[in-house]
Amino acid sequence: MTGECVTGRPTWTVRAAPVTSPEAAAILRAYLDEVASRWYGRPVTGEELDRAVAEDPSDDLAPPAGAFLLARFGDEPGGCAGVRLLSADTAELKRMYVRPGLRGSGGSGVLLAAAEAAARGLGARRIRLDTRLDLVEAIAFYRRSGFAEIPAYNEGPYSQIWFEKRLD
Repeated sequence: MTGECVTGRPTWTVRAAPVTSPEAAAILRAYLDEVASRWYGRPVTGEELDRAVAEDPSDDLAPPAGAFLLARFGDEPGGCAGVRLLSADTAELKRMYVRPGLRGSGGSGVLLAAAEAAARGLGARRIRLDTRLDLVEAIAFYRRSGFAEIPAYNEGPYSQIWFEKRLD
């Protein structure tokens, strides 16, 4: 599939991909670069980025209890999302990301729909996530997408606000 519609303009496509693939590693590194840079209030160094990748692996975003989704805008890798089971009926959304230059083109909605479908495919009846208060665009997106704020369900070092959405 080329990712182009009849008008010739690129469209978003999302497919499951191995979280260990080179494309997955590159998009996850871009995600961590952005969120770490925002956390520090400055661009992260290569050493800090390497440490962040090592300290927060994505290995559990793989079958049988997880999935990693790679989004393309046309032929360009443009974003990702991961899903993993927390329990038999609860999934967690991780690593939701769209490259900055592609934001506003519908990628977030396409990715979230694919992540919710993946969670349902894993047997989940609800999906949760945690994020940081400085990621205001993400918080607004999740609220618009039907997520409701819930009490903390984890103690992640960067978790500051928690959300949940029913999938059934």
